[in-house]
Amino acid sequence: MINLEDPKKFRPLRDQVHQVAMNMLRPISRKYDKAEHAYPKELDMLAAMADGLAESGQSEGAGAAGVRRGAAADDGQVKNGSNMASVMTVAEMCWGDVGLLLSMPRQGLGNSAIASVADDDQLERFAGVWASMAITEPGTGSDSANIKTTATRDGDHYVLNGEKIFVTSGERSDAVVVWATLDRELGRAAIKSFVVPKGTPGMKVERLEHKLGIKASDTATITFTDCRVPAENLLGSPEIDVKQGFAGAMATFDNTRPLVASMAVGCARASLDYTRELLADAGVEVDYDRPAYAQSAAAAKFLQLEADWEAAYLLMLQAAWMADNRKPNSLEASMAKAKAGRVGSDITLSCVELCSSVGYAEGELLEKWARDSKILDIFEGTQQIQQLIVARRVLGLSSAELK
Repeated sequence: MINLEDPKKFRPLRDQVHQVAMNMLRPISRKYDKAEHAYPKELDMLAAMADGLAESGQSEGAGAAGVRRGAAADDGQVKNGSNMASVMTVAEMCWGDVGLLLSMPRQGLGNSAIASVADDDQLERFAGVWASMAITEPGTGSDSANIKTTATRDGDHYVLNGEKIFVTSGERSDAVVVWATLDRELGRAAIKSFVVPKGTPGMKVERLEHKLGIKASDTATITFTDCRVPAENLLGSPEIDVKQGFAGAMATFDNTRPLVASMAVGCARASLDYTRELLADAGVEVDYDRPAYAQSAAAAKFLQLEADWEAAYLLMLQAAWMADNRKPNSLEASMAKAKAGRVGSDITLSCVELCSSVGYAEGELLEKWARDSKILDIFEGTQQIQQLIVARRVLGLSSAELK
């Protein structure tokens, strides 16, 4: 059974990452918020450090590239593996800066997709590749099953045609994991993901988007025009299994949604920590031994925000723990993402309100955290889509039965 505390074996790693977030990310956070689309060169050294930890085995598979469901334990023992390490360390990095975390080399969402569904040969071939993930299209947002980008088999290659938007790290990454359909008439079951290396003829980064938050991270529009991709770059099985439906492609989300939840948890924690300091400086005492109604309005609000944060944090741990222990976690992954995404935005905005002019001005990072947190309620499936998935799982209904 899950223990509702941070696993002891990952606490040293978490503490190390916290120091990195405080001493390396926080100092450059505002710099790259203002210099949108400028690549944070300081991250190259950080990525090299992460590679060193991975090679030494000290990172325990933390980070997006480490997310993978291992073999089930034969001894029946509870496991805390790469998924748990990843959500804990990603939360700490986002305590530093969400946009910079999303800009980390070789830690793209495409790396999670590769780790989730690639076979052993593909894992070896794509080791060390920085992969972004391209799902969203101009006419397809939350309904990923409605993808229009096509992949047509031609000998030893697939030919991709279509357009993808809002691709995180779309310009900087080494490759893009592209979701495309093999046959539009077969619906969800025909959607597969392909690793497309940068520089492949027919693939073009059209533009970079200007955004509300996470400005340190580049967000691209990419087109594919008769783009030929080797057949062995299709992740997972090339067979179309109508019975399995969309499950193969959606398995990626079971691993990435807890990661997005951890981003929201980390950003919200940063806001709460700093707001508590500012409240204390203003003479507002938050007393955890007294009921909220017996305290000031500001203290009562802060207690409510911390309770919301705790719920999101525990759901995040549960989803990651289930993935590590080979338990189906689609419901829990969506619950964690929905809860963390919603309360993350609520917390950061409420902290801005509690801190008044200090929270709203650019002199501190509170207003930035409020801007950064909103995307975490949107990408990887919006709040509304997560609630729909949760309802389907709880009620035992299919997507056709509950839309």
